Amino acid sequence: MAHLDRTRASQLMQAAGIDALLLLSPESFTYATGAPAGVATMWRRAGAVAAIVPADPAFKEAAVVTDLFEAAFRASSAIADIRINPIWVETGDIRGMEARPPEELIKAAWERQGRAPGFQRPETFDASMGFQLASELLAGRHLANGRIGIEFDGLSVTDFKLLSATLPLAELVDASDLVRRLKMIKSLAEIAHLRTAVELAEAGIVALRETIAVGISRDELASAWEKGARAEAALRNVQNLTGVWEYISVGQNPWTKGGVVAHGDLIKVDVGCLISGYTSDTGRTFVCGTPSTLQASLFAALQTAYDAGLPLLKPGIAMSEVHRVTTEAMGKAGFPGYTRGHFGHGLGAGLGSEEWPFLSRQSDVIIEPGMVLAFETPWYVDGAGGMIIENQLLITADGHEIMNRLPSGLVSL
Repeated sequence: MAHLDRTRASQLMQAAGIDALLLLSPESFTYATGAPAGVATMWRRAGAVAAIVPADPAFKEAAVVTDLFEAAFRASSAIADIRINPIWVETGDIRGMEARPPEELIKAAWERQGRAPGFQRPETFDASMGFQLASELLAGRHLANGRIGIEFDGLSVTDFKLLSATLPLAELVDASDLVRRLKMIKSLAEIAHLRTAVELAEAGIVALRETIAVGISRDELASAWEKGARAEAALRNVQNLTGVWEYISVGQNPWTKGGVVAHGDLIKVDVGCLISGYTSDTGRTFVCGTPSTLQASLFAALQTAYDAGLPLLKPGIAMSEVHRVTTEAMGKAGFPGYTRGHFGHGLGAGLGSEEWPFLSRQSDVIIEPGMVLAFETPWYVDGAGGMIIENQLLITADGHEIMNRLPSGLVSL
């Protein structure tokens, strides 16, 4: 299922004076088409696939697809106008063909593919060929000499030169910010993915919490979390769990991977599950026994800051204002020197667990309904331990919904 909102995309492109988007990254390709990008994108080089989204809704979308994934594309995307880019993997389709000797059968399958005489596969894929096919699709929509939006953030200098040579009459402009703003408002399906992901992650946190005891290692806690999340996925028959990640720490040094739980240790849990590539993000803090005066004081300040910023997470509020209020609350709680680059971020199907936009002082983003954000107040103090409050929120028409269900305070065990 494609998640791109064509109406919103057209509005953003028209406002920016862009005639079409040419999406080349695997994440944006899948976002726009609803289909897998395929193995040829594993090297993070452009040119294997492309999705074309014209600003004018009268022009239909189009795509360049690798031959190995053509069938998968047709089965999962509504886009009908496609061009096929051959990659290194040999293929053939004998479905519906009459029985004949193997050599004749395969030859007929290749002829049906339209192979030209002397056809040779590339080492991996031919980016120039992929760009040429994209240019043909743009030309068919009278856009070959238009202003074409490209995500410069994900395009190498080498690939930009190849693309520029293929589209000599077009003006290639940076649409990285436009695409980010398009993706920051989630579809109902994306929201459902993120909701399932956070529910699985919290099931894992419950399993981790029940494992905490003196003598238990960090790695045993991490294993308990993952097993709990995967057990919940199996119980619910979740078929699209595509990954898990964790930043779990034990003891006084919050960014070390080792450690065994001792009395008085903090256990910082920052974890996420991925559903169809969409990652959740949740942070919780536990203490084995009773927190020290220092630990309790630091965490209380984080709680005060979190409680100050949370009510501002609603439509019409600037992300920079959330950052300002949260930072000022830390100062009023006794720590005026506390500084953090951002207090949260968007969630989606990006490369990492944090996705633009960020709740930072530099942000120019105004919060809108349909955004899914992680709001967090973390602190990592060597000698005391790591601590975090982090929840995943859906921005609604008049406020927000916290998608988490577990309590977020400091839990003594």
